[in-house]
Amino acid sequence: MRRFLLLASALLVSFAAQAQVKVDDPWVRATVAPQKATGAFMQLTAAKPAKVVAASSPVAAMVEIHEMKMDDGVMKMRAVDALPLPAGQAVALKPGSYHVMLMGLKAPIKAGETVPLSLTVEGEDGKRTTVEVKAEARGR
Repeated sequence: MRRFLLLASALLVSFAAQAQVKVDDPWVRATVAPQKATGAFMQLTAAKPAKVVAASSPVAAMVEIHEMKMDDGVMKMRAVDALPLPAGQAVALKPGSYHVMLMGLKAPIKAGETVPLSLTVEGEDGKRTTVEVKAEARGR
């Protein structure tokens, strides 16, 4: 009985950590044959202050969190170390702004496919959890 209670509490703690970041409308831009990179987009809402510190996907060799912004009249894209998630505020990852960049694609991504993503989220206490995302590939 004690082992059952320990397992149940571990599962509840894990579920509570997962529930701390809500993911809405995740999608990935579909690609064409020679294309080796694409973006993933979604809306993230954290119950408590947190930050996305890493991302991965089995469909890409490298996955990074990127930001696009104007710099001296030129739109520039760069990787960021972390994406802040203020408590209770939706953070939009969208074209022309913050997004998840999938690079070194292992195969083209066709519209309608499901692309798995893992986001590593770090809370203010330094504890990290993984949020699993299933993003639908949409046409260009």
